[in-house]
Amino acid sequence: MLLALLLLPLLGGIAVAFLRDDRTAKLAALAVSLLELLLVIPAWLAYDPSGDRLQQTLSVDWIPAFGVKFSLGIDGIALVMVALIALLVPIVVGGSWADKLPEGRNAAGFYSLLLVMEAGMVGVFVATDVFLFYVFFEAVLVPMYFLIGRFGGPRRQYAAVKFFLYSLLGGLIMLASVIGLYAVSAEQLGEGTLDWATLAEVMRTADTSTQVWLFLGFFIAFAIKAPLFPLHTWLPDAGAEAPVGVGVLLVGILDKIGTFGFLRYCLPLFPAASHDLAPLVLVLAVIGILYAALLAAGQDDMKRFVAYTSIAHFGFIGLGIFAFSEQAATGAVLYMVNHGISTGMLFLVVGMVIARGGSRLISDYGGMAKLTPLLGGLFLLAGLSSLSLPGTNSFISEFLVLIGSFDNQPVFTILATIGMILAALYVLWAYQRIMQGPVRGNALVGAGGGPGTAMAPEIGARRTISDLSGREIGVLAPLVVLIIGLGIYPKPVLDVIGPSVQATVQSASEAPAAQGGN
Repeated sequence: MLLALLLLPLLGGIAVAFLRDDRTAKLAALAVSLLELLLVIPAWLAYDPSGDRLQQTLSVDWIPAFGVKFSLGIDGIALVMVALIALLVPIVVGGSWADKLPEGRNAAGFYSLLLVMEAGMVGVFVATDVFLFYVFFEAVLVPMYFLIGRFGGPRRQYAAVKFFLYSLLGGLIMLASVIGLYAVSAEQLGEGTLDWATLAEVMRTADTSTQVWLFLGFFIAFAIKAPLFPLHTWLPDAGAEAPVGVGVLLVGILDKIGTFGFLRYCLPLFPAASHDLAPLVLVLAVIGILYAALLAAGQDDMKRFVAYTSIAHFGFIGLGIFAFSEQAATGAVLYMVNHGISTGMLFLVVGMVIARGGSRLISDYGGMAKLTPLLGGLFLLAGLSSLSLPGTNSFISEFLVLIGSFDNQPVFTILATIGMILAALYVLWAYQRIMQGPVRGNALVGAGGGPGTAMAPEIGARRTISDLSGREIGVLAPLVVLIIGLGIYPKPVLDVIGPSVQATVQSASEAPAAQGGN
């Protein structure tokens, strides 16, 4: 099943690349992404939360001389992330249906890259050989680089190169730690291996100084990908210049590779180092929450605004993971899922606003809800979910993180709660400026400005702007259902992730006593 989930979008992406008709390419990409979503259903139903840690496993020799295998497996954390990927990709395909591509670009290239990236993201979450994980970790950079660099906004080349260089640097640092893991396993076992389960046992007996150095290689790569402060600066540029659908996958899925890496690799493989360096990580997480919230409040570019809100949210996820509390870590994983849903919807709604007004600048809008009441209402719902209003999906995630972190890290938790207040400030202020008050701004009155411009206001009649189309309602409807449904009843997801989170936190919590000193 996991091999099918991996190969379907890869082969589908290759096939779509050869299609010449734009509509055919779109239909083919939608069909492949929907089939992938259907395949996730039996994988979810076959998963037994009370069973083995890794299930639906597959392992074949790949590079026998170095003990490298093509090994796949899934736990509850990986399963919910694969399900999120399968959900968001067809939504992105539908949401990008009417996008105008840059001159000289065709739909086949765009949707082919989307599907290839989907395959790479699935591979990251299901790989159980550390070297195979590294291959997928680096492979997803390629389609994302071209999606931003070929199909993005005016500064797309700068944003794409910055994203690629940051991520590549992190990957190369992680590669050094992967080699270090192989050397340690060869010393301990007499034969090198990069199997995750075996390394988790081997590294429990490694001295703390070795763990710290190897931990840092993985942590830096994951902190860039997440991103955590101060390694976050690539995301606002990439998020602002990426096409809207690509931005949804960037902040909804690709960034989660970093937080997933903390849970799958940093904590189980380097438990002593994780405890020793947790205070540093928590400081960075809380700074990220507060710093990104203040920057989000000051943004005029809507897409950069969404990117900064994501950086703040990732601080909460980092807090939940490195508080070493099962409740907080469960909240962090649930936050990973809910953030993809709420921020994905917010990015899509912002894209629909930009498509109608022709400008990314908040200052070019005002009173838009009077012209597009349905769009205004869904913008508000996405914003309320992003600020974790009770009754929406993100609330229970943030609540679990904060209540679970308080016992172990009260100071960091209290500081993080300030971010909740700031979230209400920046989300509601952005909504008020774009949607409320009299109809105003260059995008809605008079001639209006072009994308990303801020022309002087002109007195004129309201522009004729349509509300949401049937296609756009269909794209947003599943996210609306999940925002409300998981806000009221998150148990199906919590039941799946709970045992895996418990095993992760317990393996990290038990190790320091066994490790002793350096």
